Amino acid sequence: MIRQHNVSALLMGGQACVLYGAAEYSRDLDLAVLSGARALPRLATALQALNAKVIAVPPFEKRWLDRGHAVHFSIPGDSGRTLRVDVMSQMRGVDAFADLWDRRLEVELPAMEGSEAVPVAVMALEDLVCAKKTQRDKDWPMIRRLVDASYVAGREDARNERRVRFWLSELRSPEFLAELVTDEPQRAAESRRPAVIAARNGDDVSTALAAEQQHEMAADRAYWAPLRRELEQLRHEARRGLRDDTSSS
Repeated sequence: MIRQHNVSALLMGGQACVLYGAAEYSRDLDLAVLSGARALPRLATALQALNAKVIAVPPFEKRWLDRGHAVHFSIPGDSGRTLRVDVMSQMRGVDAFADLWDRRLEVELPAMEGSEAVPVAVMALEDLVCAKKTQRDKDWPMIRRLVDASYVAGREDARNERRVRFWLSELRSPEFLAELVTDEPQRAAESRRPAVIAARNGDDVSTALAAEQQHEMAADRAYWAPLRRELEQLRHEARRGLRDDTSSS
């Protein structure tokens, strides 16, 4: 339905992790979308065709997406089940949507009985890892599995500079990082990442990785602090509006 309405949307979150071989069961669907003046009406039409309803706050408006908020939808499905779809267009530490779209991975989901294969645009692995660097503890094991899967699948192949730099920047398994530093001493010597420096010096890589994680989690908490205050204000206004409607009826 999204493609039928010419909507530029990228699959991210747990469903994208599954496609990259780092399985994460998720009942939700997370999409990165373009919030342009022409793009949002097409997205609204596609969601309306799916009978999607906004749940919680904020409302589905460009200004909230541009601020970095997620808009949450509920889509009715078979047997009374519902699918939750979260839509975002701005994320901390993640490039603008146009760049994400240029780096996307196109995947065809296998055809089910009575239907055709479904093409899906998926956020590039590098961008998905950046988007996963949140204050939530559960996201960090997933980052590790995502990059580990990439490294295990590609370490025996001919290595290009972009892939090696990604691994040096993002690997979170000490044994893999130490192996890569040994195999790529020149590129590792150019890295200023504390975990890479620790691996080069034979120091405790785990301590450097833990400090890196804590730094990112603190940065994410700081990023979300004003957005959470806005959400609380929106919830307060929604509750007050509900009380006013009740008292006047």
